[in-house]
Amino acid sequence: MDGKFPIASKLWKQIPAAIQAVLLEALRRLWEKIDRLQGRNQELERQVQQLAQQVQTLQERLGKNSSNSSKPPSTDGPHVKRAPPQPRSRRKRGGQPGHAQRQRTLVPTQDCQEVIPVKPSACRGCGARLTGDDPAPRRHQVWEVPPVQPEVREFRIHSLVCSGCGQRTCGQLPTGVPSGQFGPRLISWVALLMGVYRLSKRQAQQLGQDVWGLPISLGQICRLQEHTRQVLDPVVQEAREYVPGEPANVDETRWVENKTRCWSWVAVTQWVTVYLIRATRGADVLWEILGETYAEVVTSDRAKAYDTLPLSQRQLCWAHLRRDFQAMIDRRNAGAKLGEALLFLADLMLSAWAKVRAGKRTRRWFVGLLEDFVRQDVHLLLEQGAACRCSKTAATCRELLTREEALWTFADAEGVEPTNNAGERAALPPVQYRKTSFGTDSPCGSRFLENIFTVAASCRPPSRNIWEYLTTCHQLHLLGQPLPSLLPKGAET
Repeated sequence: MDGKFPIASKLWKQIPAAIQAVLLEALRRLWEKIDRLQGRNQELERQVQQLAQQVQTLQERLGKNSSNSSKPPSTDGPHVKRAPPQPRSRRKRGGQPGHAQRQRTLVPTQDCQEVIPVKPSACRGCGARLTGDDPAPRRHQVWEVPPVQPEVREFRIHSLVCSGCGQRTCGQLPTGVPSGQFGPRLISWVALLMGVYRLSKRQAQQLGQDVWGLPISLGQICRLQEHTRQVLDPVVQEAREYVPGEPANVDETRWVENKTRCWSWVAVTQWVTVYLIRATRGADVLWEILGETYAEVVTSDRAKAYDTLPLSQRQLCWAHLRRDFQAMIDRRNAGAKLGEALLFLADLMLSAWAKVRAGKRTRRWFVGLLEDFVRQDVHLLLEQGAACRCSKTAATCRELLTREEALWTFADAEGVEPTNNAGERAALPPVQYRKTSFGTDSPCGSRFLENIFTVAASCRPPSRNIWEYLTTCHQLHLLGQPLPSLLPKGAET
């Protein structure tokens, strides 16, 4: 008898053969139904597990914000709780007693357009007439923008006929005079409005009419933009050639060119910041920026393009890691405690590094702290996390273990920071431009923005006036002379 049959053998033999046949058929059908139900139950259990996983994924997606992911703060909804405000101080608002007074620096008297003496005519006590001068009068200066009136210079180009041979000869514009209708300062001003202050071409046109009384068409603005791009090509190329020999913070962000997704890349070094707009986020663009023989350290996030670099030449961004650790906590599962411990160590390490940057502690002290405490504990926690029941926490920990060497490069390499904050800050101008202008319509527009972004970002650290620099570039270009470098003296390639 079948092991599933519930009747003992002795009793079964006493049952007539016809009834045995009926019972066997009924039992066969019953077990077939039970088998089908068990299969269906297993299928339903698999579906329940899949749905539970989907719900968990959706909950994690809803729980993502700027504190536990790479999402910008502008995407945080009203449900995201900010850090509680600091308790109110008992001090009154404004400057506190004993603070260093700060006032606007007065312009030297000889540089003022007009000096107007203001004297009282009569004594406020008795009304007697007052004469004479105050040996140390109080200086009060008022700044004002003068009425703007464009300067227009007319060049009358004569064409004369030779009385001897009859040949007609046309006069040539003096050296330094543009062949177009606009001068260097005006061309630089238009480029500044569109590339740095993110005005559209129509807004730049309207502002020129409102402020300068300038008649300029949209077509002329496009030509001026392309002319500026061509003028800046040599200095931007020099800046790009400087990057391969320096440690760099590299980042990339989405871009749109002719309604097609592209990527805006940025590399920040000590003296220059360069931008590229390319169709891909792949490693080929990274090596276009760094050069094939790059031997310095790159600070970045964990995008796949950077995996082509040796770990000894990488520094992973600890600001990104903090968000990953916060995400472990926000999942509220088996990896939450692990995330809390890793976040504590990250904050401890970053606060200690801030003291080193401020000159309050030595690098030797910091390296000792890493070796004796932080580095070992982080390694142990990552090993524990690799076996965590939470699959996402385990995957993050395993990934960090494979790149563990790149967590601590900054401790030994001079000029390298533990975060990629410099790269992320430099990536903001393209993001802001994209949100207001929706990218560019052509490769020519992208090349213009690459150049103007590079010039603007590279002029900021030495506090160089961008408008004056652009104007100088246009003036020297007209004279056929070399353009001023974006690099300081002694750093040129």
